Amino acid sequence: MSYTEMAGQAVSLVALGLCIIGFASKQDDRLMVLLISANVAFAVQFALFGSWTAATLSLLVIGRILLARRYLGNWKIMLAVLAVNLIAGALTWRSPVDFFAIAAAIFGTVGMFMLRGIPMRLMLAAAALVWMLNNILIGSVGGTLAEAMVMVTNFITIYRLTKMKGRYPQAFEKI
Repeated sequence: MSYTEMAGQAVSLVALGLCIIGFASKQDDRLMVLLISANVAFAVQFALFGSWTAATLSLLVIGRILLARRYLGNWKIMLAVLAVNLIAGALTWRSPVDFFAIAAAIFGTVGMFMLRGIPMRLMLAAAALVWMLNNILIGSVGGTLAEAMVMVTNFITIYRLTKMKGRYPQAFEKI
């Protein structure tokens, strides 16, 4: 393994920690802030592995998170973000593996703009699954582990939110 690949693995472990802390949070705002930090680390990891579509789309996730927080439910902005992601994917495309990063960007964009609470986390789990497949195919052990842990942590949080919803349904009326 080259020094560049080892650096990519190390950076992916940082992203892992940020993702676990974020998805363990019951607060959507805290989740979003931690996801921004994690996506910087993922972009660096993908660049170190030479996966430029994934690196570019990881950086675009940061803008998507900021826009989705401000323009929740806005179809026009969501469609513009999707278009930017598809253009970036087309411009950086190198192999069929890049399809997984594009699919993850689509799932994440729809989830963050159109959903909140449990439905958003389910869509983000789908995005994590596709990112995990991308990481497997590029050979990133740390990235694969990060996405697997994101999925597990996300499903535990979904379970916790479901239990809370059963106990305190009035608290979830606006979600």
